[in-house]
Amino acid sequence: MSLKNKIELFTDKTFMKFVLVGVVNVIVGATIMFVFYNVFHLSYWVSSFSNYFFGSIVSYFLNRYFTFKYHGKGWGSVIKFVMNIAICYVIAYSIAKPLMQWILSDFSITVQENVSMTVGMCLFTALNYLGQRFFAFKD
Repeated sequence: MSLKNKIELFTDKTFMKFVLVGVVNVIVGATIMFVFYNVFHLSYWVSSFSNYFFGSIVSYFLNRYFTFKYHGKGWGSVIKFVMNIAICYVIAYSIAKPLMQWILSDFSITVQENVSMTVGMCLFTALNYLGQRFFAFKD
């Protein structure tokens, strides 16, 4: 695949729709995650997981029908979507937390984990797009 084709993967209409859906999910999910962590003092893992649990429900329907216009039948796309979300979540947040602990070692745990959740969201988004486009909703 040429560099031009790789760039087009992230600049086509499908990607722009994914970003639009993502904005909605970030507003809802990040609010849930940071309120759970900073107001209710739930753990890093419970707070970040809650973001993706609630956001993924909305994301599934919006991305299936609006972004990717997927018309497959059965539970296959649901199973692949859940697998994709789980894998992307574990990878993104497992990288973000130790990386931010190392980079921000002079800061408090609260700062480290808030920044980790933000970095995790960014990593998750990139991985999730690729997984949904080429795995979960691939015709």
